[in-house]
Amino acid sequence: MYFSDKVEYEALPLPDRRDLTDEEMAAASRDFLALMRKRHSVRDFDPRPVPESVIADCIRTAGSAPSGANHQPWFFAAISDPALKARIRDAAEAEEEKFYAGGAGEEWLKALEPIGTGVSKPHLTIAPWLIVIFAQRYGMTRDGKRYKNYYVPESVGIATGFLIAALHNAGLSCLTHTPNPMGFLNEACARPDHEKPVMILAVGHPAENATVPAVAKIKKPLEEIMAVFRAET
Repeated sequence: MYFSDKVEYEALPLPDRRDLTDEEMAAASRDFLALMRKRHSVRDFDPRPVPESVIADCIRTAGSAPSGANHQPWFFAAISDPALKARIRDAAEAEEEKFYAGGAGEEWLKALEPIGTGVSKPHLTIAPWLIVIFAQRYGMTRDGKRYKNYYVPESVGIATGFLIAALHNAGLSCLTHTPNPMGFLNEACARPDHEKPVMILAVGHPAENATVPAVAKIKKPLEEIMAVFRAET
């Protein structure tokens, strides 16, 4: 968090500590892996309501993420208003029409074929909540002075990961959606120009007939995403 006045460094004793044995760490990591392996991106949502308090707590979790200089350069617009969701869907589908008409390029469209995406985005109106994630290119003090934010994409990416994990932990499903361009979201959500919309999350319970692309279950094996450099013994 940015302070316009000079704030001196002050070291605090670590306020929260989890001291686990090796066995407890192994169990905790396995349990969390099992939980996250049940996370799926769905396009078929049940319209039944989700309490606002649940969404707020998940966004609080996102807001606890680490960030460059602790500036927390993010904003989350949580939307349940049907009229606003419909407006966002109309604008998103207009951009998607251009995308699938050739704006994306042949290679990109071919990559999307196994995912089964298209112009129509009914999830944007059926899901009970949309969360629009904004990245703050720079910050503004309450008296209108501009200050620099650091590592903005990295910070917002980490916070978004926290948010998705928190939503899944709460028993909800979500779908990331990134229409290109997304400038219409600033006006729709009444956000200033220095905030860049980076993603829409459709959030809710999966429909009874929800499906996922078969290819989405294929994940890279550990040896393709991890290298270990062990200490010499």
